[in-house]
Amino acid sequence: MAIEPAARKRSEQEAGRREARDALLNHGVNPYPYIWEVTHRVAEVLSAFESQEDDSFTVSVAGRMVSRRIMGKASFFDLQDASGRMQVYVRRDDLPEEYYNTVFKRLLHIGDIVGIRGFVFRTRMGEITVHATAFELLSKALRPLPNVKQQDDEVFNEVTEKEFRYRQRYVDLNINPEVRETFVQRARMVTALRQFLDDKGYIEVETPVLQPLYGGATARPFVTHHHALDMTVFLRIADELYLKRCIAGGFEGVYEIAKDFRNEGLDRSHNPEFTMLELYVAYKDYRWMMDLVEEMLTHVTVKLHGQLSFTKAGREISLSRPWRRIAFFDALARWACPGRNLQGLERDSLAHIAQEAGREVDASMGSGKILDDLFGAFVEPELVQPTFIVDYPLSLSPLAKRHRSQEGLVERFELFVDGKELCNAFSELNDPDDQRARFEEQQNLRAGGDIEAMQTDEDYLRALEYGMPPTAGLGIGIDRLAMLMTDSPTIRDVILFPLMRPEGQP
Repeated sequence: MAIEPAARKRSEQEAGRREARDALLNHGVNPYPYIWEVTHRVAEVLSAFESQEDDSFTVSVAGRMVSRRIMGKASFFDLQDASGRMQVYVRRDDLPEEYYNTVFKRLLHIGDIVGIRGFVFRTRMGEITVHATAFELLSKALRPLPNVKQQDDEVFNEVTEKEFRYRQRYVDLNINPEVRETFVQRARMVTALRQFLDDKGYIEVETPVLQPLYGGATARPFVTHHHALDMTVFLRIADELYLKRCIAGGFEGVYEIAKDFRNEGLDRSHNPEFTMLELYVAYKDYRWMMDLVEEMLTHVTVKLHGQLSFTKAGREISLSRPWRRIAFFDALARWACPGRNLQGLERDSLAHIAQEAGREVDASMGSGKILDDLFGAFVEPELVQPTFIVDYPLSLSPLAKRHRSQEGLVERFELFVDGKELCNAFSELNDPDDQRARFEEQQNLRAGGDIEAMQTDEDYLRALEYGMPPTAGLGIGIDRLAMLMTDSPTIRDVILFPLMRPEGQP
């Protein structure tokens, strides 16, 4: 048997559960059997019995024992599975006497996972209940779950510390049904996105996670080493450049829902490992993509909420179309530097304006970084209802096509809802010489100390030289969209197992 780390001292409850486990073995009871046939989930039992109230309704259910009331020759306990919670009635006369008196009454604990076969009835108090005719322990819990109390349909428990909940998510899921529901909703959201894109005829593909060069975004990568090839590789920061290789290869619509990784800080809306949806469609531009985003996200909202409005952090959000569209520099003139047009200003002038506005500017920040900082500080919090910010400065968008009518801008939009960016999209740059010049500008920024600037990807440039059609590209942050759709305050609430320091480190 495996030995636990010596540093951890078991509680009295844990010691008692291990003694009970050993006693079960001595009584010939396997505390970890192999299989149990489940015919119904709890929710199915409760729903079906409402229309079939007779003792012929027999079921086989399984789940965790979450409460117990021993009453001599008969007992009640509550069984919880992934779908809900219901009462079980156990009578001594229906089980072997030794099993009921010894195993059930003395050697089982709250948190044990059990299987029940029996018929369904309604108690005098009106509660739908399973009368157990067969009972089996399926997994002995050696650690007690935190204390949980239920009163007037409200659950009270001792697990309130966020770090505990994120670190021991398996406990959080067991005692907080609303947490399980958040992840069910997230899964339904991803399914709705995938179905929408599949119905449009776009092809889901897979691109490399380990890349010899990282690109597609301005971010710091995670670095590792491949021993067999003796080469440095990077965890991808975006899927973009490989998906656009697919468009250059003849696909006309491709998408990927996948993990990306950025070696950056953590906050309420950033996690180093996150999920993105990226979509690229040939022969389209960013204006067409704005319409598609409206169509897609309203589709998802109706799938999850049944309507186009919902509440986020106490505020009603409405996704009724059309959504507001504001140019990037118009938004800065409205909220960051009222009445001032920052378009076309030199870097030093922008730095002075930003400092006047109370922002810190260091020598590594180019014009794009300064504008982005002003935008994040003053504009984003104002964008509560769905808003497209369009027509970004060229310095902020090294992969976007130059604006067809405005000098110094690119054809790009970002979607903001509840003050957070959800989407980023371009008319994609497909001129290989222009793209090479943009990469060279990024290298100059890197030489000046900007560690997030892009690298030059010669293979991607070669793909463009073979020819890539006009293309619209889109990236959607799945985690942030899940935060919005489930009314979750932080990104860690919608990631099952967020990255955390090892236990014991400050």
